[in-house]
Amino acid sequence: MKSLAELAAIKEKMQNKVVLREGSSDTRVVVGMATCGIAAGARPVLNAFVEEVGAAGLAGSVMVTQTGCIGICQYEPVVEVYEAGKEKITYVKMTPEKAKEVVEKHLKGGKVIDEYTISKV
Repeated sequence: MKSLAELAAIKEKMQNKVVLREGSSDTRVVVGMATCGIAAGARPVLNAFVEEVGAAGLAGSVMVTQTGCIGICQYEPVVEVYEAGKEKITYVKMTPEKAKEVVEKHLKGGKVIDEYTISKV
């Protein structure tokens, strides 16, 4: 970093991510980040959701956050999607690639990806 302009650009980029992770929205994406989830690869999944939600222009309507143990360690990384007025969707054995697909098809398109849910495992 060599100038205040570079610092300002970094600040702006990071503020957008903070809004995604701490805002209030009708839709919440919650990634299990207990030690079991982290060991199974939850951190790259969380990062993929943050990046893809931002890139898709969903920052105003979708919040990405984390929680501790969800209680189904054998299915980690686990992601729960809460939408106002709908039943919670639990995605299991997630990867960054699956996260991108969930953003595109579920969060943007409104179609749950059944084969990634706990009911199909």
